[in-house]
Amino acid sequence: MPQGSRAAAPFNPSPSWPGGYEKVLREAGAQEKTIPYYLGWVRLFFAENPGRQRRDLGRPEIEGFLGALLTRPGVTNWHVQQARNALELYYEQFRGIALGPRPDATERHVQSAPIVKPGTPELAALPGTRGTQPKRLAGSTQSLYGTLPPPVKPAAVAERTPVRAVGRPDAAAPPAPPPSGGVNWRVLDAKAREILRMEHYSYRTEQTYLGWIRQYVVFHKWRKPSTLGGPDVHAFLRHLAVDKQVAASTQNQALNAVVFLYKKVIRKEIGDFSDFPRARRGLRLPVVASRTEIKAVIDRLEGRERLIGRLLYGTGMRMNECLGLRVQEIQFDQHRIVVRGGKGDKDRYVPLPTILETDLCEWLKRRRRLYDADKERNMHEVEMPGALAQKYPNAPFAWGWQYVFPADGYSTDPRSGHVRRHHLDEQWMQRAVQQAVQQAGLTIRFTPHCFRHSFATHLLEAGQDIRTVQELLGHADVKTTMIYTHVLNKGPMGVVSPVDTL
Repeated sequence: MPQGSRAAAPFNPSPSWPGGYEKVLREAGAQEKTIPYYLGWVRLFFAENPGRQRRDLGRPEIEGFLGALLTRPGVTNWHVQQARNALELYYEQFRGIALGPRPDATERHVQSAPIVKPGTPELAALPGTRGTQPKRLAGSTQSLYGTLPPPVKPAAVAERTPVRAVGRPDAAAPPAPPPSGGVNWRVLDAKAREILRMEHYSYRTEQTYLGWIRQYVVFHKWRKPSTLGGPDVHAFLRHLAVDKQVAASTQNQALNAVVFLYKKVIRKEIGDFSDFPRARRGLRLPVVASRTEIKAVIDRLEGRERLIGRLLYGTGMRMNECLGLRVQEIQFDQHRIVVRGGKGDKDRYVPLPTILETDLCEWLKRRRRLYDADKERNMHEVEMPGALAQKYPNAPFAWGWQYVFPADGYSTDPRSGHVRRHHLDEQWMQRAVQQAVQQAGLTIRFTPHCFRHSFATHLLEAGQDIRTVQELLGHADVKTTMIYTHVLNKGPMGVVSPVDTL
């Protein structure tokens, strides 16, 4: 069935139910076996609104119905999506009554599933995991909906904490009212967001670019970007470098966002930027800890965080790669881990440390118990990369696709609006490492990413080939890997200081 907003058909003053609606469903591409379910959703919707004329119901009533539906046992996200399509087709294509636009995922009020608090038996050992295929509801439409309990009025879910980027305002923050004749931020935001998703930018890049675009608009007093040009972009970048004193990488990031706005969204040429002195990035050496310091930090981590820290140091993975691991990507028989969709959307292999295999097996057993508990609540759906959920409808519920390190509770997907268990948030690990560093009394600027730097440096110290280290780290250019040769214990490039020979 096609999804998304549809243009309303001409008004139908004398609808033929259910034959006329079934005809609309077939024209929309519905399969014959699913038509009874669509009829059932519409009947249930009207049963929940007794005494009201069907033509008087609209988008607010539909969203309230869907929100209450998600709170009921036995109902998963795909049920809600099917009900939404059924009602939209009924009103817009069958009755010819236009509905308002769907609310954005960040504005949709959906009753969240019960949150599993940290400290419950399932999470005491390790949280997170994948689910299996949902129980398909069989039988007649009467038996399908007869098991649902009375509706519960949906309560508004607290908005998800917006993702922030350092040095910029949050993209999801409500914009200040622009002056008369200024840019309509909501329209510009929606258009830019749509293009970013069409071109498969990551969610983090999406939030970062929207934040810079909004800061650019605010800097120019909410003037329409289409009325601005190259000199205005120069003024904004000069403001960041001189007034804000941002880092070179931050200034270049802001420029990339503004260029995206003009090239992709507004489609306007703003001139050549070759004469603009772009900020140069200086050479910064990575923070590398000694083996003694690494051990001191890991020894002060506990439980899940300790296992993650050992994996980061033992494999050289980035933290988001480690937290995003799926169960099927740990290959015990071949003693390796498959890192999917790393930086630059590249896959690679990293070694699975033998010393961690037993601990990982125990962790996955406890993770499976949490998965089974989620499955009993019909909350075992997991996010899928790309369009795999459409190609393999059962994959989001399968054990193999579950996150190895899941979050302690459920959250609302900011793009789709689905309520499900995501992987563990990076801040959780960052805080645990920071606390361990303080307890160990270390003075170096140790972060979780230091595990990766130390992994590469210690391999080179042990005589490992730099090309092999490059492949393990996933670097596109060996020059990036060569920076670790500057921080070996023997000094830059392995040179022995002359004073040591006296």
